[in-house]
Amino acid sequence: MGERSGHPQGSGATDNPGALEIEATVVLGIRITDWPALRAAALAAVEELDFAGIDPAAQRRELLREVAEDPHAALGALLHPDRLVGALPGIEPLGGTLEISTTDDFAPDFAELFPLDAEDGEPGDWSLTPRTACLLHTQLLALADAAYDDLEEHGDDPVTDGDEHDWAVFARLPRRSWVMHRSWRRAMARAYDDLAEDLGLGEWPLPRCPGEELALRLALLDARSLLGSQPQAVADLMGDLPADLYDYDWDGCADELLGVYDLAGQDPDEDSAVRLDNVLAATHPEGWFLPYEEAEERDPARGYRR
Repeated sequence: MGERSGHPQGSGATDNPGALEIEATVVLGIRITDWPALRAAALAAVEELDFAGIDPAAQRRELLREVAEDPHAALGALLHPDRLVGALPGIEPLGGTLEISTTDDFAPDFAELFPLDAEDGEPGDWSLTPRTACLLHTQLLALADAAYDDLEEHGDDPVTDGDEHDWAVFARLPRRSWVMHRSWRRAMARAYDDLAEDLGLGEWPLPRCPGEELALRLALLDARSLLGSQPQAVADLMGDLPADLYDYDWDGCADELLGVYDLAGQDPDEDSAVRLDNVLAATHPEGWFLPYEEAEERDPARGYRR
């Protein structure tokens, strides 16, 4: 008879008597810099998955919808423990969980994104400074959050006279938009996020359609108001960002960021606010998100934050 092994061989035993079972904890800090690329990879990963149950096709469609709209879901599809471990040789996955959360303290490095000593500018040129970009970015995100909150609370309900105080954002828009539906309101909420993303990438938030121009106008108003009413809160928000002569030049922002693209039938020398009001009045709200002729169209499959 051979020698008895000191290791009992149960149903889950491995053929390798030296195998170890290990619990590994991995904490990753991730910054999404190319949402379209991430979404495309996640969609491809979902297509490779095997679904079981009553209606596998419906399960696949639902997960595809989720990863197409939500970065958290896209990361979940790509970072699932079974998927990660399955790519490693000599390892058998025993199961696991994945938790994804958004850090509250993340903010772009505006000093790096909008350097004051940029070499491509001429002395005396107007510039978007780190502090201006930071405050404008904060107000755009705040307006996006408030718009999504409006949407969750009111859905397709119209804004009506007398209940404007119940709305955070949509009652501030031109009255002809008060009856617009849920999908339109999601597009308006996304306009704030799109402009904030421009700033987060180090780009000037140049509105590419009337809806974005309206969104930026409200953000500039709110930034000016916050600076006047809560200067200490703004100072705390700035932290150690460098100060500059052009900080909080809202008139300069309006001149340089609004009305950039030529509009058919509009006088290019006319005040940008007057031009925008004319466009909004002459265009049905459904057309407010059609890009200006010379503007680059945003990715139509970019999804929504929520």
